[in-house]
Amino acid sequence: MDPNCLFCKIGAKQIPAKLVYEDDDVFAFEDINPQAPTHILICPKKHFVALHDAGAGDQALLGKLQLVAAKLATERNLLSGYRTVFNNGSGAGQSVFHLHLHLLGGRNFRWPPG
Repeated sequence: MDPNCLFCKIGAKQIPAKLVYEDDDVFAFEDINPQAPTHILICPKKHFVALHDAGAGDQALLGKLQLVAAKLATERNLLSGYRTVFNNGSGAGQSVFHLHLHLLGGRNFRWPPG
């Protein structure tokens, strides 16, 4: 845990958030600035700044983030279409520097994103 990290504090329940999922490795909560009707942030409890900070030993955890996204999408009946996104670095739109997966759904998306 990084004591200065907003998402680490949410995961430790030091800052309130609308949690929608939690297990030993992962927590997920509603985004406070949603970009779609469903916008959930799925975070590893292990602190990574961005994807490039993960290593080979983190493969299962990174895959678990996607599986949690699929579970939440199913629970919310988003199976007609949803998007999962990792933003890495400020140039990609990352504003909180704790790796997190965005689950977006409930509206049509365009391609390319951006």
